[in-house]
Amino acid sequence: MKKSTLLSLDVFAKTEEDVRIRTRTGGFITLACIVMTMSLLLNEWFHFNKVVTRPQLVVDRDRHMKLDLFVDISFPHLPCDLVNLDIMDAAGEIQLDLLDSGWSKTRLDADGNSLGTQKYEVGKDVSEQLPEDENYCGSCYMARDQSRNDQVDPSERVCCQTCEDVRDAYAEKNWAFFDGKNIEQCEREGYVERLNNHLSEGCRIGGRAKLNRIEGNLHFAPGKAFQNEQGHFHDTSLYTRTGSLNFNHVIHKLSFGDDITQTTDSIPISTAPLNNREVSPSFDTHFHQFSYFAKIVPTRFEYLSGTVIETTQFSATYHDRPLRGGRDEDHPNTIHYRGGLPGVFVNFEMSPLKVINKEQHAQTWSGFVLNCITSIGGILAVGTVVDKLAYKAQRSIFGKKSK
Repeated sequence: MKKSTLLSLDVFAKTEEDVRIRTRTGGFITLACIVMTMSLLLNEWFHFNKVVTRPQLVVDRDRHMKLDLFVDISFPHLPCDLVNLDIMDAAGEIQLDLLDSGWSKTRLDADGNSLGTQKYEVGKDVSEQLPEDENYCGSCYMARDQSRNDQVDPSERVCCQTCEDVRDAYAEKNWAFFDGKNIEQCEREGYVERLNNHLSEGCRIGGRAKLNRIEGNLHFAPGKAFQNEQGHFHDTSLYTRTGSLNFNHVIHKLSFGDDITQTTDSIPISTAPLNNREVSPSFDTHFHQFSYFAKIVPTRFEYLSGTVIETTQFSATYHDRPLRGGRDEDHPNTIHYRGGLPGVFVNFEMSPLKVINKEQHAQTWSGFVLNCITSIGGILAVGTVVDKLAYKAQRSIFGKKSK
């Protein structure tokens, strides 16, 4: 019978059963190889089913998108009627009195307990508090020129109908408003009584806003904010006169973007490093400014389920200084400049780069199969070498074959 040409290609030479020698040592080595092979295959299976997050750094091309700001902060020694929030950025865009735009203010007693929450909206209706006289024209108390009111049509008169109108008029003149005492509109609306009764309270503020993805700052400061050609100012007259007030604070939450609740591995995510931070120095902080400097990195999370979350990661450094200026008591070589605005400032700066975290399987099918074959082949090769060494050692020691 003619031999097949395939016989010359067979590299797996077979040994006759009659010439094979089996030993107990070889049996133990075989069992050990089986156990190790099963362990490696099981480990490869677990690794194949594992989901990991792999980060990728790219240039941020979504600079046109707005950035979500989430804030929840408490001021134990500052009444809700006195605190304001403004946002300013490097493009010249200013958002004034944000707390009157759908944010919530919760009054707090001396022990931090809630005294009631109110959600403030723009354009709050005060028509019910206006006098019934249709010809009523409230005084602006010299803050606006009303000398020609008797000579013009009633629709063109300059009037300050509400307490807020008077405050705006005072802000235009850069005059101190204090608590509005002896101003008829404020007395009528109960503003003066309410403000003085709340001076010993605290305030917890919560809400969200939209930011441009550029450099800027947000700040909580006392009194009504106003902007003119000379700059940005706050009416701090009442705050300055009331020495018991300060901007000690507790940051319950401060984040730029959505929270990350889905995590697949132990990659540290710094989306809100200032959460639950409490700043309450033991010294007098009435004339004190607290500042945070945040470096923000846009971040996207892409999950296997198809969910995509746009958020940010950021790091923050902290600094505070007295507004009175002078040398630092702890560091005599450090000199603080005099002046500034009491409050809490968060200065933010956006990174031009973006981190994309993608959920992926730790291993592909081809990689899984290849690793399994490699594990089996490696164990068999090592087992063969160990068996030969053990067999030669037995022959050298006993001088005969083991049967």
